[in-house]
Amino acid sequence: MAKLYILHIVAFIVSSSFVYARIWNDTGKGKIAFEEAWTIPELATETGTLRSNLLDIHNQRLTQMDQTGIDFMVLSCASPCIQGISDPAVANAMAVNVNNQLAAQISNNTLRFGAFAALSMHNASEAAAELKRTVEELGFLGGLVNDYQQSGENNDTLIYYDQPDFDVFWQMVTELDVPIYFHPRTNVEPIATLLYGHAPWLLGPGQEFAATLSSHVLGLCTNGVFDRFPDLKIIVGHLGERIPSDFIRIDAQLQRQIPLGMPMLLNVSTYFHTNLYETTSGNFATTLLQFHIKEIGLERIMFSIDYPFVDIPSGTTWVDGLDDVLTPEKLLSLKRGAAIKLLKLND
Repeated sequence: MAKLYILHIVAFIVSSSFVYARIWNDTGKGKIAFEEAWTIPELATETGTLRSNLLDIHNQRLTQMDQTGIDFMVLSCASPCIQGISDPAVANAMAVNVNNQLAAQISNNTLRFGAFAALSMHNASEAAAELKRTVEELGFLGGLVNDYQQSGENNDTLIYYDQPDFDVFWQMVTELDVPIYFHPRTNVEPIATLLYGHAPWLLGPGQEFAATLSSHVLGLCTNGVFDRFPDLKIIVGHLGERIPSDFIRIDAQLQRQIPLGMPMLLNVSTYFHTNLYETTSGNFATTLLQFHIKEIGLERIMFSIDYPFVDIPSGTTWVDGLDDVLTPEKLLSLKRGAAIKLLKLND
């Protein structure tokens, strides 16, 4: 199974050594989308059409890709996936299972589909080993974590990846030179009720997702992860979970933490120019996109949809309509150019 995913990798002989080039559906103009969810029956909690769309790859999903001009889609395990499994041994085994199943399902169409690895984050060394396996043996393009890893008998331990204990994982990420996508998740109890019991309508994408995940991303910054690993590449969806919209206040207030021992050497806005990328997944706001282009540069922003939680035509119709605010070259960068570079699709 480990070799299934790389059926469409071709070897070229260069100076008596092999250089591997990925073959994908590169039309020169079609869109690339990622943070596009998929799952296996054992983990699917959704029902009805949403469940069917999560499990499907080659039918409705591919048909919509053809209809809306998507050249290539990167699939990843729907939230919370492995981050919702508290037992370390079960989580690690399930991560391997999920990755193997995803590799098998896309093995006959790697022209159109790539993958991000699901990872158990209970143990940094095990996470590093599984990421290495999926990239080197299965041809995956990076990894995706659904925010913090829940742990403990009562789900009362939350594992964040911004402490030195995780340096062995980040070292592997930089050695492989692949991105890690940070995706939201629902909070465990009693946190969800304590924070949102007064207004349960704020659970999920309206408020909870951005509030929780942005804190994790800011933890990476303030705990010096990007200073220790300056080549690290992290992707944050939904237009950066609001962080770039608040740079001035964040940077100014965090400066006050330096005398209190905060190890961050630069500032958050700087890391969005050196280490952090964002996608448009589920956030098709033209004026906000324009503001973020001014804040971090178009080269740090990539198109994405958030399927099946957001329907594909909503995203593609929006991005195709940006020709009145972006030049053809800039629009092509948003639709595909930045993703091709980050994912090294043409290397």
